[in-house]
Amino acid sequence: MRTLLAATALCLSAPALADHHAMSGTQTEQGRQLTFEKVFGSPSLNGSSPRAVKLSPDGRYLTVLRNREDDKDRYDLWAFDRQTGDWRMLVDSEKVGSGAELSEAEKMQRERARIGTLKGIVTYQWSDTGDALLVPLDGDLYLAGLDGTVTRLTETEEGELNPTLSPKGEHISFVRDRQLYVGKVGEEPQPITPQEDETVLWGEAEFVVQEELDRMTGFWWSPDERRIAVQRTDEAPVGIVTRASIGATGTKVFDQRYPATGTPNAEVRLFVMDPDGKNRVEVPLGEEEFYLARVDWSADGKTMYVQRLDRAQSRLDMLTVDPATGKSQILFTERAADDHWINLTDSYKIMKDGSILWRSERDGFGHLYRFADGKWTQLTKGNWVVTDLDGVDQDKGLVYFTANKDDVLATQAYRLSLANPSEIVRLTDPAYVNSVAMDGKAQTLLVSRNSTSQPTQSFIADTDGKRITWIEENTLDAGHPYAPYVASHVTPEYGTLKAADGQVMYWRMLKPKMEPGKKYPVFFQHYGGPHVQVVTKGWGGALEQAIVDAGYIHFTIDNRGSYNRGVAFEKPIYRAMGTVEVEDQKVGAEYLKTLPFVDPAKIATYGWSYGGYMTLAMLEADPGLYAAGISGAPVTKWELYDTAYTERYMGTPQDEPEAYKVGAVIEDSVKITDPLLLIHGMADDNVVFENSSELIATMQGANVPFEMMLYPGQTHGVGGPKISPHLWYTIMNFLERHGVTPPE
Repeated sequence: MRTLLAATALCLSAPALADHHAMSGTQTEQGRQLTFEKVFGSPSLNGSSPRAVKLSPDGRYLTVLRNREDDKDRYDLWAFDRQTGDWRMLVDSEKVGSGAELSEAEKMQRERARIGTLKGIVTYQWSDTGDALLVPLDGDLYLAGLDGTVTRLTETEEGELNPTLSPKGEHISFVRDRQLYVGKVGEEPQPITPQEDETVLWGEAEFVVQEELDRMTGFWWSPDERRIAVQRTDEAPVGIVTRASIGATGTKVFDQRYPATGTPNAEVRLFVMDPDGKNRVEVPLGEEEFYLARVDWSADGKTMYVQRLDRAQSRLDMLTVDPATGKSQILFTERAADDHWINLTDSYKIMKDGSILWRSERDGFGHLYRFADGKWTQLTKGNWVVTDLDGVDQDKGLVYFTANKDDVLATQAYRLSLANPSEIVRLTDPAYVNSVAMDGKAQTLLVSRNSTSQPTQSFIADTDGKRITWIEENTLDAGHPYAPYVASHVTPEYGTLKAADGQVMYWRMLKPKMEPGKKYPVFFQHYGGPHVQVVTKGWGGALEQAIVDAGYIHFTIDNRGSYNRGVAFEKPIYRAMGTVEVEDQKVGAEYLKTLPFVDPAKIATYGWSYGGYMTLAMLEADPGLYAAGISGAPVTKWELYDTAYTERYMGTPQDEPEAYKVGAVIEDSVKITDPLLLIHGMADDNVVFENSSELIATMQGANVPFEMMLYPGQTHGVGGPKISPHLWYTIMNFLERHGVTPPE
């Protein structure tokens, strides 16, 4: 599951803060000092960052999207031949692409997927035969051969959304102009769903499901290609929000269907049909309000599995569906703990024998279970969390998963046997934070790892974790872009503090080179919201190092409500946003004030999105505790945010009016006495600009001083090679004006 409030904050909270003049690129005793221009320029100081690593069906080829040295946001398709050991580019995005502008639907979906700034090839798919790959590029589709040939499949003004090769590779399918198109490879695809009112969409996931439930597609092929499940969405009940996208030379006004919390969602129905649209039947999903969370097929194509999540997100029903008739029944039901919610994930596997591997938090921590013959068997257990189910070798009965079993701050890959699940084998190096993916048959591990002193490396390994070959070694040698700054690289320190209820909170601190007797300012970065873990033993990179280079202590702490710590740690934020997380961040600030090397009058707090909301809440709750606050793209009133995210944690405004009142920050903004810098993109389509404009009007109306920097044309992810340095020099100048600076 992903939320914009979570994922965006992580990528935007990283940009560094430092003195404008000190960051001119001069040498220090420790090494070269970072500049914002270097931090956000190309090549990336983190090194090459391959995406979408996949193995061909026969396992011979490894394919990746690799970014260019001269443009870190543009990706091309590369392949590695495991037999010959050779790398080669299969598709050059600049030579093949037309440069055409993407459709608005695809732009919006990329925003939902957090890849809105990327260019070139952002996704691809292997054919089942393993001799070609489907490559979407600049709004059209191409078929790339392993011999270097590239065949254009479509050339239209309209874009193709969610293009997919059918499981056997015989058909291409995609969404165009609210209809699902299907056609055999080499033939012209045709619509197989009707053209209806402009509010009706076929084959697309609705906005709120893309944004908050991490499901981007709205159609699903059966493995034998005989049937295809298709979502029908009617957005007519959804309220229209008039959103102004304010650019540098003009303003565009959009009437956007946006389901604000407490208001109607889109009406969703599910159908099953033949690839030509015939023999269509509907799957009855019930009268109660729900989210169509996930759709899957059994290996033989005889059964569909549908996950139906109730609107309150406290109950998840797994349905089995007959694809010929549409008839469904409940196989099992997952229920949230009291005062908690369902954390929807993709960590499940429908087995060939009809059993299901399933991640559940029913014992208070996220663990793996097996459901077979109507009974549950718990496979993993303990005060730790399974973060991902990576693969299953069904022939050998082996299960591969990622968890924080050995270290809360560093995930590892593990293996267990279904025959003896208590014997768990670690497969990765505990000196790194690891994430893992596998091929469909669970024969090869695709490992990505990083540490506090090593940017992300990736390699393929055998099922014991032994490396076969590097995908990207990313060694910090003399040729690495970060090499000039290695000498001044600071290793973080870690520790714990206790919340009011006694639960342990982890913190992370980086300290600049200090002189005895001097006290230093703190750049206190926070997120604070649910479904995110900020403090890990992973690579922080150039962004936070630039803060330290400029003489600031960098500090973060994961408050209650954060992810990967279990139900008891998460649930205090339930119906209580803007309370416990503010209290816990205060614990961090008060701890900092006790340290002899910290200047207690120079603790500046910063956050983006949910973190921007937190900045405002923290300044309002404790005037004088912080020297200054920077609030980026904040939610200021939860009634302005969407149903699926907000109601999951807060309920509806109708049922929980007091929680919404307490959680709002607009009315109490008049109490802010500390220096405040407000930042927002003026084309933000997620945390809409109205969140800031209403705050601005309230503070101006009460004659409360503050500063702001607005970015025309920028969405929720304000940034770019020039915009990002401007943003962070703005922050630096703000802190300098208010005396939050390193000692002389």
